[in-house]
Amino acid sequence: MNGRIFKIKRFSVHDGPGIRTSVFLKGCPLNCVWCHSPEGISNEITIWYDMKLCISCGECVRICPKNALKLVMDSDSHIAVNRKFCNNNGDCVKTCPTGAIQFTGTEISLEGVMTEIEKDLVYYRESGGGVTLTGGEPLFQPDFSLEILKECQKKNIHTAIETSLFCDMESLKEVAPYIDLFLTDLKIFDRDMHTHYAGKPNDMIKENFRYLAESGKNIIVRIPMVKGITDTEENKNEITGFVNEIDSRIPIEYIPYNPLAENNYNKLGIPFLL
Repeated sequence: MNGRIFKIKRFSVHDGPGIRTSVFLKGCPLNCVWCHSPEGISNEITIWYDMKLCISCGECVRICPKNALKLVMDSDSHIAVNRKFCNNNGDCVKTCPTGAIQFTGTEISLEGVMTEIEKDLVYYRESGGGVTLTGGEPLFQPDFSLEILKECQKKNIHTAIETSLFCDMESLKEVAPYIDLFLTDLKIFDRDMHTHYAGKPNDMIKENFRYLAESGKNIIVRIPMVKGITDTEENKNEITGFVNEIDSRIPIEYIPYNPLAENNYNKLGIPFLL
């Protein structure tokens, strides 16, 4: 089985207990205006361009078969990318000497993921760590996520998943037995505001959260602190009340927002809506 990821981060200490390997899966059904990993929203593999790494050598322009790249020589010399022409054949990625042009992800086999995970088995054992599936939204690729989780369980590796819970209930029920810890992002409680800022209503999220909590799963709720949107006292109180009504023992964490996220939007050539 193959899936699509955009990063594997080893020695992670913020996505669950101990030293962990975080696998970032591509694709997300939401489109939050503050998303700090816009390269993970689409399941499609495209290219992005980091102007800060570019030396304006023009090699990518010369080799592009579709004339999708143009060298702009001005006070800020850079490569202009016309993504309408780009066919993502990857010649520019292979040619670029500095890594200024990269794919936004890769297709990888289950064996490929497990090879990376198993490099750090000793660290998981010594620190009480394990593997965290994140994204994007890992449950956007439920079958691939399930197979990774099953393999980890066979090898007695602690599993966690960072999820918005925007997925169908059947997928959630299928993966739940193989997950030791749910890191659930409850972003905005108000339905209309959630639709406005995240692109979809949150009814499914609330229903899935209630199912998990009532099933006795190990859950940590995370609220990203986005100024004026999610960090308001009203929003925090509404989420806290909702969680406590179901199970007051579930911890709630406030996660600082990464102000450097805008750079990733620039690499993709898309507007940063926040």
